[in-house]
Amino acid sequence: MDLTELDAGDLVARLTAREVSAEEAMRACLDRIGAVNPSVNAIVALRDPDTLLAEARAADAAPRRGWLHGVPVAVKDLANTAGLRTTLGSPVLRDFVPKNDDLFVARMRAAGAIFIGKTNAPEFGLGSHSVNPVYGATRNPYDTTRSAGGSSGGAGVALATGMQWVCDGSDMMGSLRNPAGWNNVYGFRPSYGLVPGDPERDLFLHPLSTNGPMGRCPDDMAALLDIQAGRDPRVPLSHDGPRFHGALGADLAGRRIGWLADWGGAWAMDDGLLAASEAALATFTDLGCEVVALDPPMPADEIWQAWIDLRSFAVAASLATLYDNDAHRPRIREDAIWEVERGRAMTAPQIQRASAIRSAWFRRAAALFDTVDALVAPTAQVWPFPVDWAHPKEIAGRKMDTYHRWMECVIPASLIGLPAVSVPAGFGDAGLPFGLQIIGPARGDLAVLQLAEGWHRATGWPQKRPAMRA
Repeated sequence: MDLTELDAGDLVARLTAREVSAEEAMRACLDRIGAVNPSVNAIVALRDPDTLLAEARAADAAPRRGWLHGVPVAVKDLANTAGLRTTLGSPVLRDFVPKNDDLFVARMRAAGAIFIGKTNAPEFGLGSHSVNPVYGATRNPYDTTRSAGGSSGGAGVALATGMQWVCDGSDMMGSLRNPAGWNNVYGFRPSYGLVPGDPERDLFLHPLSTNGPMGRCPDDMAALLDIQAGRDPRVPLSHDGPRFHGALGADLAGRRIGWLADWGGAWAMDDGLLAASEAALATFTDLGCEVVALDPPMPADEIWQAWIDLRSFAVAASLATLYDNDAHRPRIREDAIWEVERGRAMTAPQIQRASAIRSAWFRRAAALFDTVDALVAPTAQVWPFPVDWAHPKEIAGRKMDTYHRWMECVIPASLIGLPAVSVPAGFGDAGLPFGLQIIGPARGDLAVLQLAEGWHRATGWPQKRPAMRA
């Protein structure tokens, strides 16, 4: 029995029944990392194997603490993990070891996770390509000459290759959704506030990014989400949700799915990607859903402008301390410098206008969800691109004017904090995976995950993947 091929729920059931020990799970995890990671570079800052095996034996001897008890987990290298090097992919933070866990990490630790190391990410999480000057590039296991996406690229690859059973990720501009699509796994961006941010950071001005779960099936994500989620009294806008694990089975017949396609031609798309996405929509029809094509619900250029203004404003705040340090600034990536300087140049009227557009889009989306149960769009506008590219600079003859314009399709959900799940949708002619994002109304997380569960039962893409090249 290869434990690394099990879904997380199956592994947890065997750990709970003591059919499998945490030591056996840890050994299987480390063996898989040793066999696969050298070619894909998804797991970084791996801890000493003997220490990890000792911690697994201690978990076997202790009472169960929660669903993750004895499960080896690598945390994304953007999240603070007490006692474990956390670099954010930046040479400035190469040797930083935090003293405390971020809030959602602490919740995972309390549930019994054994933290083995980190998953790779781009520097400061900027850009949907997991490469940085500390650890290098994470490679797509279906073609190691290609990108794994990002910023949760390390997590996506770790899941796809069996090095991890579940992973955390974060999503500002598709950072959970793009790597899930490009690695044939699932990633869930929850409604803003369901997984609270860290209470020690700014709590009011910058609600764009959120943490969430990734897995090889939706119910595994639901179990991890139950651990990560829930109101914290120190965090405004945080809120409780229903119990998700075990609640995803539902009759989907009659649900209306609004297909956004390329937003009326506003989003440039790689050749074949839109056609493949539209062919995959037949799965919803097979589930008894009604798929309806939608006209663009709001001008794309307005949403884009509001997004990049508010994003630069947020990045400028988060990187201010490093940028203001004369010794550190020359070591910060060029795109981060561009974001900070752009954000600092914003005037109050510009920020207010961006917020007004965001508010208008929220109202428009709320009205749209009176007519459909969910929206669907591609998770990326390109197939996985060469790993040595910084980012795509042109799509279908259309030049990209920023380092992240090729991910414009993810911002309708991100801008207004809507729940969105990335589901694997198959493989293109070159054997590369792609995904679709299912977007729901604010706090409609359970309904979105139910659609993902129905999709998974109908397709099972992660379990029937073609041969990898890792």
